Amino acid sequence: MPYDLKEIAAISGMPGLYRLVRPTRAGVIIEALNDKGSRSVAAAQNKVSLLQEISIYTQDYDQTVPLTEVFDRIHQQHGAELRLSSKSNDQELVSFMEGIIPDYDRERVYLSDIKKLVQWYNIVSQRLEYQAPATEDEDSEEAAPKAATTDEAQKPKKKTAAKKLAEPADGEAMSTAGIIAAPEADTAPGNPEAAVAKPAKKAAPKKKAE
Repeated sequence: MPYDLKEIAAISGMPGLYRLVRPTRAGVIIEALNDKGSRSVAAAQNKVSLLQEISIYTQDYDQTVPLTEVFDRIHQQHGAELRLSSKSNDQELVSFMEGIIPDYDRERVYLSDIKKLVQWYNIVSQRLEYQAPATEDEDSEEAAPKAATTDEAQKPKKKTAAKKLAEPADGEAMSTAGIIAAPEADTAPGNPEAAVAKPAKKAAPKKKAE
């Protein structure tokens, strides 16, 4: 993702954005995303809103745009240094929003939301590193298997040694059935003997001469 927002949150009653450090019994330890980077504890009753879980309404009621994607669009159009601020005039803010999400819901997305979006982006773009998404060419190169070298292609493949199924007893002649691996078993019903070698018939004992 362009900006990693998994641990970045807005907390009710507290200005700015914060990085979640670790939970405690009383709440959660947070680190301010500013020059000081001071740490404090947000009480359990404070509402913590992870930026990764926030989306922008569109005119399609079944579709929203995740804030991560919105920040990526802003970076693509304006870079890390956004000239707007939450104190810009209303017309500039509305025009900015229309350029980022042309079909955003004008009834459910208020001007105060646009100001908050601009404020959050200015903080995130200055404090977090932007990671360019991987291109399709890079993905295909990673997925493609490496071609074998000429030397590797010319080397003959070693034959796999046949698995020894049984060791002959001392003095007993070894039959080929003991050193040649059996063929793949036919597990079809009605053919239970397909993979089982039948024992050799014993020769009948000679009758003694009367």
